[in-house]
Amino acid sequence: MTTYTALPLPHPAHKELCATDDAGRPAEPFTAREDGAPLDCVGSLLRCCLRDARAGERVALVSYAPLRRWAAAAGAKPGAYDEQGPVFVHAEPCGGPDGAAGRYPAVRAGALRVLRRYNARGEITGGRLLEVPQDAPAAFDAALGEAFADPETALVHVRAVEYGCFQFEVRRP
Repeated sequence: MTTYTALPLPHPAHKELCATDDAGRPAEPFTAREDGAPLDCVGSLLRCCLRDARAGERVALVSYAPLRRWAAAAGAKPGAYDEQGPVFVHAEPCGGPDGAAGRYPAVRAGALRVLRRYNARGEITGGRLLEVPQDAPAAFDAALGEAFADPETALVHVRAVEYGCFQFEVRRP
């Protein structure tokens, strides 16, 4: 069995997003609060370190185009597939994942996720809906195994169904 690795935003991308996001807007950091002011983010996934935001942390809600930097490095031209959407990040670069959260972040039982497959040209080649069961790691391993069984699949983006938010990326092992 192959073990897959959930990847956070790359460090250089995080640093860029802390200044100006992928929609060209300056980041507007704030302190995460239990009362949800100014935004309800405590418990939301931070894409820079793949753990939930905690009260008292400085965070920002930024627009992120998860395919853009991979495509530039790979020489791909994703065209219209280069979509962007909202993600929470630490307001300053952090140390990235610490491994304490498990192999797959933000996988509470009952959560709905879509796994989008992309080829080496940056085009969507398919997807799969996953309702996260109690044994989330086994379910993600199986779904990712399906995705990478297709030799065209270069990477997979995991997104929340409800808002379409990018959660994490997995590349072909």
